[in-house]
Amino acid sequence: MNVDVLYQQGFQARCEGRYGEARQYLSQILVVNPLHADAQWQMGLIQGFEGDFDGSIETLDRVVAANPLHVKARYDLAMTQMMLGMIDEACANFKEVLRLDPTHEDALRQSVYCN
Repeated sequence: MNVDVLYQQGFQARCEGRYGEARQYLSQILVVNPLHADAQWQMGLIQGFEGDFDGSIETLDRVVAANPLHVKARYDLAMTQMMLGMIDEACANFKEVLRLDPTHEDALRQSVYCN
């Protein structure tokens, strides 16, 4: 099956809260392309939604380290860090999101919590 189709199916399943199904689609992508940043990003989100916050931080951090321009993954990493009380790390990531995309509305809203 086409990677783009698998990704859309995995993304849709994740958005609908069908995490197991989403993980299956995304895993198929990662078998073919272990470096597929969006599939890794979605897996990191699923980890967080299922309560594996340490795993989520680790996965999202790995995505951002390998893909520093991945604004969506960096924003979600910052949100997870903020939720876990990692304020300095979150603020640094919000700042970087805004450097990359000065009009990022969500990051602009969240940055009010940063010094």
